[in-house]
Amino acid sequence: MSLQDYKSSEKNRDVAYVFPQNFHVVQLNVGGHLYTTALSTLRKHPDSKLAELFSGQPKLRSDAQGRYFIDRDGSHFGAILEFLRSEQLPKKNLPEVHKEAVHYNIKPLIKRLEEAPQLFGELVGRQQFLSRVPHYKENIEVLIRIARAEAIAARHSTIIICVLRTEEDLGFYDNAINSLEADKESVVTFGPWKAAPLVTDLLDCVKMDIESQGYRVSIQPHVMEKSFLSRSYDYFYELTFTWW
Repeated sequence: MSLQDYKSSEKNRDVAYVFPQNFHVVQLNVGGHLYTTALSTLRKHPDSKLAELFSGQPKLRSDAQGRYFIDRDGSHFGAILEFLRSEQLPKKNLPEVHKEAVHYNIKPLIKRLEEAPQLFGELVGRQQFLSRVPHYKENIEVLIRIARAEAIAARHSTIIICVLRTEEDLGFYDNAINSLEADKESVVTFGPWKAAPLVTDLLDCVKMDIESQGYRVSIQPHVMEKSFLSRSYDYFYELTFTWW
């Protein structure tokens, strides 16, 4: 029985076949994207997930044409193969390729991508800053949840956010929130943080991370009525979601 016939007959159950050392060409179906490569390419980095999948007894099933099937989006798998073949980095879609490199645990590619300017700024600069902002990710989720709840029969959803840059600002929080005429229960508060970026930088991050999920948002200062008897606070901003 030929190798192709054997693989086809076993496609609907675990394959007991062991890769021979001289079997060089591998046909792949990665989430519907078809690739052809050498077995040695997939095994180039022994501690990677790809090397594990294609060493010893195969861990994958085959599709109807006998190609090994990887149940994952294969849009950027070509960039993975290109690096394994030539160590060339992709020129676009670096965040997406980085995600795939992490999934397949290709450490040299992960390192090279994280050193590229596009990802270096994101991982070393922005993400390190946001890790110093208490509950940042949770607050982004809360903002989206509130906005969606207020979207019924509306074109816009507007949420008040409070940004406290320093511990000193935090000390004025109670007075500031009590001076707010808007619904105090739905105010989402960011900060304080111990890092160089300013309030405007934090607001840029909020806008960027919400829009990366497909929403359209804008941010502007929340204008409070000034009173001669009380202090005005510039901690508040209006985050507006536009639905249509």
